[in-house]
This record gives sequence, C-alpha cells and structure tokens, in this order.
Amino acid sequence: MLLAIDIGNSDVVLGLAEGETWQDVWRLKTLPNEPALAYEMRLRDHFLEAGVSLSRVTQVVLSSVVPPLTDRLAETITKLFGRPPVVVGPDVYPHLEIRIDRPHEIGSDLVANAVAAYTRYRSNCIVVDFGTALTFTTVTDRGHLLGVAIAPGLRTAIKALSQNTAKLPDVPLEMPASAIGKNTIQAMQAGVLLGYAGLVESLVGHIRAELGDPACPAVATGGLSSVITPLQRLFHAIEPNLTLDGLRIIGQFAQTSSPRHD
Repeated sequence: MLLAIDIGNSDVVLGLAEGETWQDVWRLKTLPNEPALAYEMRLRDHFLEAGVSLSRVTQVVLSSVVPPLTDRLAETITKLFGRPPVVVGPDVYPHLEIRIDRPHEIGSDLVANAVAAYTRYRSNCIVVDFGTALTFTTVTDRGHLLGVAIAPGLRTAIKALSQNTAKLPDVPLEMPASAIGKNTIQAMQAGVLLGYAGLVESLVGHIRAELGDPACPAVATGGLSSVITPLQRLFHAIEPNLTLDGLRIIGQFAQTSSPRHD
C-alpha cells in the first residue's frame, strides 16, 4: 500500500491507496507547532480505526508547503514505517514528465496536481485548486507546466473581511440565493462566492485564450472545489483527490527512477 501525505496551510490530507484506489482519506488540521509525537499518535489511531497494519505500507510520498512540518513528519514516517518518505521537491522533479523552470519557487502540491492532470488527460489542461490559496496551474499537451496564477482562497477572503472589518462577522461558505444581500451574511456571501465565480470563469477564459485552446479542460480540486455550484458547468471534472493522485503517480516514478530522498 502507498500512503500519500499533502501538508497544506490549513489541512494535512492523508490518503491510503491500494493500487490506484484510495481505501481511506483522512484530513487533519495543520498545526505547525504540534510535536511529532502528536502526529504519530494520530496516524496510529487512523490506521487502527481503518483496521490496516502499518506494515502493509510499502511507500510513503510527502508533499509539504509548510516547512516547519516537513522534517517533523518525515521523521515520524521513518519511525512508523521503517523507511523515509519520498519528499516531493526539486530533487524529484527531473524524474517527472513535468518540466519546471524555477523548481524552488513552485509548491509541490501544484506539481502533484499537474502530474495527475497531465497523466489523466495528456492534453492542455488547467487545474483550479480551491484551497487556502486559489491556484490555477496550466499544463501543456507536451507535459510542460507553463505557470500558475494565484489569488486568495475563499476562506482566506472571508476571514480577511471578518478580521479587518469590525462589524462584519465570520460567515459560512454557502452560495447565496441572490447577488443582492438582504443582510450582512448574505452580502458577504454574494460578494465573495458570486464574485469568485466570476474570477474563476474569467481567469480560465484568459488562460484558454493564451493557449489558443478554447476547449482546454479545466479540472477543479481542493477542499472547497464543490462550494461554488455555478462553476460546475465550467469544469470537465471535480476531483477532490487530484493532489493525492499526483503524489501516488510521483511515487510510481520514484520507484522506477530511484531519486534520492530529502
């Protein structure tokens, strides 16, 4: 079995795969100051609840955009599974079909998204990841990662309004019935959620125009990928586990290429 771990700014997502099938997917809050022992105990609990022995894991692939947690989780994994993880980063990128101009600048989760999208579609593709940041990763039909556009994520935008404006509350991420809010919560939902629908549609349109490919598939992923329902017609697919799929594929590349571990 393969264990994929995606350490993001808000959540740590873990996926346990048998072949190409995800048997279990777990989500933990990202707590950069939490000790390694706490993560070890959480992992043990999840495996115990799933009825899976730690010894069944033959490979672990780790992506992290939270540097304080990278080494901590890598040490925990080595202790639990008796082998270091494949840490997705510049040392691994040359073994992938994705080509990156500045490997130290791009998030490893975005590389995983690109790998999964290119492997699945083998065509020009746009991956829209609805996470702490809203990212648009463009991949060509030759496996080149052309670049990324980044905007604040939905929850980040709501939090910024609530924290920086005294009279505005924190609100649930739910689509409003109208663009004309009748109260403060509806007004914020209209501005952010309907506003972001326009942002996503506009950026995808710009990217398709630059590619000269109006039919280029756009794929949504991330924990909030299903929140903006008007966008569902824009996407070829909504793949909540796309990043994990990319990590699984990178693990397969790593087995055949044997890159060194960080």
